[in-house]
Amino acid sequence: MPIDPELDAALAAAKEFTPDLVERWSHAVDVEMVAALEALDLNAMPVRKRIRTAVLTRLAILKPHKQTARRAALYLASPLQMPLALRLVAATADAMWRAAHDTSTDFNWYTKRTILAAVYTATEIAWFGDDTPDESATARFLDARIENVIQYEKLKTRVRAACQPIRTQS
Repeated sequence: MPIDPELDAALAAAKEFTPDLVERWSHAVDVEMVAALEALDLNAMPVRKRIRTAVLTRLAILKPHKQTARRAALYLASPLQMPLALRLVAATADAMWRAAHDTSTDFNWYTKRTILAAVYTATEIAWFGDDTPDESATARFLDARIENVIQYEKLKTRVRAACQPIRTQS
């Protein structure tokens, strides 16, 4: 389901954005992203590749609208728009994890979405400045951020294991 051309044209032509317009456009991009991801066999991929695919799919959808996406991001960067920005990136991260068939329901549900929201936001900012023809710099940036998250999780596991004897002695 492509982005509604009227909505896209309205956002591209807007001299000033409104929260409603930006929210509708972001939701439309998320819907298109989910449809594209549903056409793939994500279950055959490791989780890190599912998330990588989701992020790159959303950016591919935005590619023809890169200048509009940049303007929307600048609009959302305003302190006055912070609640909307957080709500939209949370919805995007949730859509990505749901498309990736995430079934967590505990605290993990929140941490996965929070971390992905940060990774996606940083990657989108890197994408705005990526002038490589195939946007390979963005893909490398994303891969590095995913690797950072994996290394952090490994460190967390090692620290938890090292602290286990301390907890049992108390």
